[in-house]
Amino acid sequence: MIITTTNTIEGRKIVEYKGIVFGEVVAGVDFVKDMMAGLSNIFGGRSNTYETELIEARENAIREMQQRAEAMGANAVVGVDIDYEVLGANNGMLMVTASGTAVRYE
Repeated sequence: MIITTTNTIEGRKIVEYKGIVFGEVVAGVDFVKDMMAGLSNIFGGRSNTYETELIEARENAIREMQQRAEAMGANAVVGVDIDYEVLGANNGMLMVTASGTAVRYE
């Protein structure tokens, strides 16, 4: 399945628009990961702990969006947008949303 941020697929003709599809992931950052990220904050450098969490959440949101598009009979998703939000009383939850338009192309 083609998944793209553009509104067209180069060299292909979109023949049917199936509708908007979403993939949502809400992930908690546990105490140990939070503590390890805090050490990076103190000593400097990148936080591999948070980066890994972001990558996994984004990949899962895209995968979920793709599965929903396939269920609609689409063979591509165009105009994809990824959004990140923090949630919860202590901002301990990460929400990643992938959205786009499910289409059929020939």
